[in-house]
Amino acid sequence: MNILFSNKYLLLFLRIVISFVFIYAGIEKISDPEAFAISIANYRLLPIETINIFAITLPWIELVAGILMLFGIAVKENSAIIFSMLTIFTVAIIISLFRGLSIDCGCFGKGSQIGLMKLGENTLMIIASFLLILFDSDFLKLKSNN
Repeated sequence: MNILFSNKYLLLFLRIVISFVFIYAGIEKISDPEAFAISIANYRLLPIETINIFAITLPWIELVAGILMLFGIAVKENSAIIFSMLTIFTVAIIISLFRGLSIDCGCFGKGSQIGLMKLGENTLMIIASFLLILFDSDFLKLKSNN
């Protein structure tokens, strides 16, 4: 089983997929911070005073982590950042579902509702980012001139 999960091609594939998801999500949120702030507020989990800070900073963290991971720079560290964000997002979705909320998840701009499908997507990305934390992915990474 270890050989399957540590396969350099599988890890590269996971790295590219997670990277593009987070780059796209970050760009979508950066392009419309007001809509993202509204999505965050709809969860009703954070104090109103903190919503704008999260709406402005989270997309940039997603974008930078995605870009660095795409180029193979600090893959374990960026995977840990993404794993942490995905875990928090998933917990927020679960809480909101238990509270009976039918809201936009705020993941990729407008139109993506929370639900079992979103939980499944997040779970797969959590597993992928966890594998990247465990096994790293230095195949086809940007080389340094040291």
